[in-house]
Amino acid sequence: MLVSHCMCVCAHMYVSHMLSLSSPNTVDVLLKAVGDTPIMKQKKWTVERSRTIQALSLFIKKFLKAEPAEQLFIYVNQSFAPSPEQDVGTLYQCFGSDGKLVLHYCKSQAWG
Repeated sequence: MLVSHCMCVCAHMYVSHMLSLSSPNTVDVLLKAVGDTPIMKQKKWTVERSRTIQALSLFIKKFLKAEPAEQLFIYVNQSFAPSPEQDVGTLYQCFGSDGKLVLHYCKSQAWG
């Protein structure tokens, strides 16, 4: 009984992994708040590779119900702020790990 349960769980994990690989036009992005910036309840998002950092920033600001004039800084690897025109797919290729791209967001300049 235990063996069949393990096989079922392993098969489910394999199928889930294959489904995540079947979408070459998207990237899993993990968004983490820094400092006193509000935390998003949903931290992991599936984002189109062609989406720019500026578009992602606007999405985060809208999600957090921030004022349009408020600044939002986005950082890769807690070290540098990518260009607003940079696309998520390229950042993932260069700095992604464990199947996701980790981005930190904050309302005030933190790194770099």
